[in-house]
Amino acid sequence: MTFDDLFLEGVQDIYDAEKQLTKALPKMAKAATSPELRAAFEKHLTETQGQVTRLEKVFECLGEKAKAKKCAAMKGLVEEGQEMIDSGADGDVLDAGLIAAAQKVEHYEISTYGTLRTWARHDGNAECEPPLRDPAGGESDRRSAHRPGGIQRQR
Repeated sequence: MTFDDLFLEGVQDIYDAEKQLTKALPKMAKAATSPELRAAFEKHLTETQGQVTRLEKVFECLGEKAKAKKCAAMKGLVEEGQEMIDSGADGDVLDAGLIAAAQKVEHYEISTYGTLRTWARHDGNAECEPPLRDPAGGESDRRSAHRPGGIQRQR
């Protein structure tokens, strides 16, 4: 395996992760009881769809067809979110669990995109790096939006 292969596999992996999220986020939005949290999930969905498009530009830059490689990490994170939805929790407890699941997803995305940007810059693929940036600053914005500050504990 070459470094180019490693970079391509990383792009294929996050491409699959983002596609998994486009299916999971509507379910999380529907399950959220807080209107603000529902709106945050809906915003995240729109941004995720944009990330899929930007990743397709990375594939073009590499001269490759857009192809996903199963992302086991995101599969597990999505399953955790679904388990929360299926848990029978309601109200603030459900929202807190959904926020926790969303934060895990965000940290995975931040780590992966940061790694891919570094690899692109240092492996002769610098022209592929710009689409790997989040132009709206969405990753850090979503981390703030998914903080549990407004959740009240029910006794």
